[in-house]
Amino acid sequence: MDYKIRTRIARILIDDKVPVDTEVVILGMVRTARTGKNVAFVEINDGSCMGNIQAVFVEPQRHPILEKILTGASVRVKGRLIASQGKGQKYEIAGEAIDLIGEADPTFPLQKKRHSYEFLREIAHLRARTNTFGAVTRIRSKLAFCVHRYFQERGFYCVHTPIISASDCEGAGDLFRVSTLDFENIPVKEGKIDWDADFFGSEAYLTVSGQLEAELLAVALGDVYNFSPTFRAENSNTARHASEFWMIEPEMAWAELDDNMDLAEDFLKNLFTFALEECPDEMNFFGKWIDKEARQTLEGVCEADFERLPYTEAVKILESAGEKFEFEVRWGADLQSEHERYLTEKVFKKPVIVFDYPEEIKPFYMRVNDDGKTVRAMDVLVPRVGEIIGGSQREERHDVLVERMKQKGMKDLDGMQWYLDIRKYGTVPHSGFGLGFERAIMYITGMANIRDVASFPRVPRWAKF
Repeated sequence: MDYKIRTRIARILIDDKVPVDTEVVILGMVRTARTGKNVAFVEINDGSCMGNIQAVFVEPQRHPILEKILTGASVRVKGRLIASQGKGQKYEIAGEAIDLIGEADPTFPLQKKRHSYEFLREIAHLRARTNTFGAVTRIRSKLAFCVHRYFQERGFYCVHTPIISASDCEGAGDLFRVSTLDFENIPVKEGKIDWDADFFGSEAYLTVSGQLEAELLAVALGDVYNFSPTFRAENSNTARHASEFWMIEPEMAWAELDDNMDLAEDFLKNLFTFALEECPDEMNFFGKWIDKEARQTLEGVCEADFERLPYTEAVKILESAGEKFEFEVRWGADLQSEHERYLTEKVFKKPVIVFDYPEEIKPFYMRVNDDGKTVRAMDVLVPRVGEIIGGSQREERHDVLVERMKQKGMKDLDGMQWYLDIRKYGTVPHSGFGLGFERAIMYITGMANIRDVASFPRVPRWAKF
């Protein structure tokens, strides 16, 4: 049996490229199967789009295999494409032959009813067959293509930074350790773990960000971007946190904070426009079943000129708002989601880029302003969520960076010499930002939990599949 001869359902229903009366072969999974005395209906989905196509078999007794075809089975259907006589569908297949490729046990858990997201997370190996998670997986693929196309068309080089790292980019300490040591017989030297006996001869971790390495490459190549998984051992069980997620991290040489803000705004608009224009099948589904305001939200971002607001001014606005915030507003404290949403939804009614944050609450690598109190940091805030992008102009001055590292309590400066060297040998101003891919997908689709935009999520106490 030749499985290469097939017509994808998307080519029929979405592209509308298959003429009526064309002979087609459909390979897919059965969503429903109904067999009557004179006619049988088999509804099939092949994953290429939201829609199913129905195969109609007249005189079903001529196809005894239909008795074994249940929901969840995989089949090969051969027939002619015809205009559908039923409502809600443009085409159907006048079935001529059907083969049962993979039989489905009657216990198949995805029956024709709505299932809770909690239940579907337990069967993540099957949930991509549902409408919701099929749509999430397809739009994630399309958006990944958009990310690469955006940067490639603008002269950025795609770089691959290490997954295993010896440094903690953010200084937060929430790291997954990488080790081959025998936990039941850990080598000890002078009362401490002998990391020299480990595989890498030193402590190593799963990366929390590829930023530091991307900076090195940007100085050499000009503009680069990293799009890869990152890891945080943060014991957080919120709907917005995952232990493994993908980050989009551009880095630009010869770029200051204004350039960084320009890129962040343009990139977000491009990504959202792509979703609206190039993913209509999925966006229509999300708008109907997940978030009725999804399209309107994205259009609002795309049409707006982002407000640019110094942190100090943002604090003044919030302090005079007369609102009872859960978290205190004061200069020197980081803005919380409720503050960010107030600025975007109540004050400016559009996205806001807050910049020049207090240096005490930001990492060591951000460029210090002349006032000595703030750094060239920026956060892009959007309505309904708050922060979606974080970035900064990086500190390019060797002496200032060394002092900042000491202030932040970083003791092993020798171990960071590779990072300091690009400030020592031909330093240049450079900037970049990070966007969590899963959070962007949540915003675009309206999906409320990060566990539902990753095919196999990794969260505290959960590393199944």
